[in-house]
This record gives sequence, structure tokens and C-alpha cells, in this order.
Amino acid sequence: MAKLRVGLLFGGRSGEHEVSISSARAIAFALSAEENADKYEIIPFYIQKDGFWQAGEVAQQVLDSGVAIENLAVTPNLWQFPAQAPEIELWFPVLHGPNGEDGTIQGLLSLMQVPFVGSGVLGSATGMDKIGMKVAFAEAGLPQVKYKALTRSQVWSNPCVFPKLCDEIEATLGYPCFVKPANLGSSVGIAKVRSRAELEAALDNAASYDRRIIVEAGVVAREVECAVLGNDQAQASVVGEIIFDSDFYDYETKYTQGKADLLIPAPLPEAIIQRIQEMALQAFAAVDAAGLSRVDFFYVEATGEILINEINTLPGFTATSMYPLLWAQTGIPFAKLVDQLIQFALLRHSGDQPREDI
Repeated sequence: MAKLRVGLLFGGRSGEHEVSISSARAIAFALSAEENADKYEIIPFYIQKDGFWQAGEVAQQVLDSGVAIENLAVTPNLWQFPAQAPEIELWFPVLHGPNGEDGTIQGLLSLMQVPFVGSGVLGSATGMDKIGMKVAFAEAGLPQVKYKALTRSQVWSNPCVFPKLCDEIEATLGYPCFVKPANLGSSVGIAKVRSRAELEAALDNAASYDRRIIVEAGVVAREVECAVLGNDQAQASVVGEIIFDSDFYDYETKYTQGKADLLIPAPLPEAIIQRIQEMALQAFAAVDAAGLSRVDFFYVEATGEILINEINTLPGFTATSMYPLLWAQTGIPFAKLVDQLIQFALLRHSGDQPREDI
């Protein structure tokens, strides 16, 4: 039986370029595992930081070494597919952050009419945009922290408006609060603020990253996560907890070894675990996600409240990332997980709706 030609798409123009390479290496290893080796042929495609697509020896070199390569070619047509692209029977995008999990690459792959792993345009875009995500969660009745949505023009355009804006944030959200660009991943551009001076600086900084900004009320809570796998009949994994000593779960804490500990499964009451799993599936459906997602929550132990934080439709996929670790603890090892993601992508593309047994 002929192997399915899988286009492994990684790298990209976001700040999570190196994480993408690490995720792609782990997925390539899983696709080459004994149980998958006879089923899939891996064809790597590497997107440089300048946006140029590389295939063949260059892409394979990056995949093998794990080291980014930059500026090997310059062209005004950066998005043009390499010659090998028409051979692909299924795409496996492993692109984190903007231009990777925000619906842009998903739209491009949809136009090719070839199945691909993960959410489509709507699910990806809604999952990436923190404001749109919160609107979808609110419509689904999922409890969240208080927040305020802003635009860059509100922060920069009128000096007379800015103090009133800060007054409103202080009155409705209080301190501490979190200022975030709406469309960046991995805590890039996020700041925890405790005073007017810090708020003003954080708003200005967030506006430099994105034209849409969100400010969220702070909450004293445990940070827990649940993985989702499937399409319209998705299932939820065990729940994991993140323990860290830093002020919040920022970029350095996420990607520096030893900065955070993962407790899988999380030491939580069974009723709380079941509710988190239910909410994870509700969030998955609310944004129209598909294939995979990791859903993050705040558990306020003092009150028993569970507040949804966000959904990540293309989470980190290294061997030490939370998403595959959650499924490994649930009973699906890494190689089988990758295989199932491909099968769900094929099912979704075909339009068939058989029972999705995991």
C-alpha cells in the first residue's frame, strides 16, 4: 500500500519560529516510528523568518538539525509554493503564532483543496484573537474574568482620551490586571500591571505589537489545562496543572527548562476535573475548532470557580509540551496521537461523519 505523502510545514514568521521547529522535529520522529513508518512519507517544508518557503535539502537540514536558517533566498513572491507542493496529499501545519495558527495559512491550504491537520479558518482565527475568542466563550455561557477590549487608536490617537481610558480600566478591572496584544501567542507583549504608571507603559507597549488590545482582571487561581482531540465528537484528556514561581506564566517561564513544573494529572477533586473537561469541549465547539486544541483555565480554589482563560488551536507539540503529555497520561502515546490527528483531518476533509473512537 502506498504511503500517504504528508507535507510537514514549519518555521514561519512569528516569534515562535524556534518552537515550531522543535514541534516539527517531534512530529517527524513520531511519523517515522515503527507503527507509522509504513503509512506516511514525510515531505518537509520550512518557512524562513523572512517568509520564503524552502523544501528539499534545505528543509530537511533544518528538520534534522533543529537550527533555523535565514535569508537563503530573497524574492518578491515569498508565499510561492516549492515545486514539491503539488505532491502533497495531506498538510500537517506546525506553525505557532501569527501567520501560522490565525487562519491565514489555513485559508491558503483550504484553497489547495487538500486535507490538513487542525482547525479551519474560522476556528483558527477565533482561537488566535483573544477578543473574538472571549465573545465566542461568552455566547457559549462559559465564565471568564472581567475584561476590556481596546484598539491602538484609543491608546495613541488622543492624549485627552487616554487618562479617561485608564480611569475606566482602574474602576472596572482594578489592579493587578493584565494587558495583552489580542493576536500574539506565547505571552509575547503581555504585562502584569499594578499601578497607573505600569498600566500606561503596558498599553503603549501592547499597541506596538497589535492594533487590538485586551485588558483582563487579575485573579488568584491555579492554572490548569485540558487537551481536546477529535472533530464534531471530540474528547477531552486528563487535566494538568502548571506550577511556577514567576509572577505569571510568561514566555521565559514557558520555554526555559526548570522554570515551571507540570503536574499530570492535576491533584484536583473529581467533580472539578469533570467540569473542566466539559468546559474544554464547550470551548472547542464555541470557536469551531477541529482536530486538536489545548484549553487553559483558572481554578479559584477558595470559591470553587472555574474560569476559562483561552484556547490554543495549535499548541506546542514537542515531546515535553503539555498537549502530548496530557494525552500520553490519558492513554494515547505520542506516535498514536499524531496518527489520529491525520486520520481526523482526512475524515473532516471527506465530509464523512463516522463515530470518532479514540
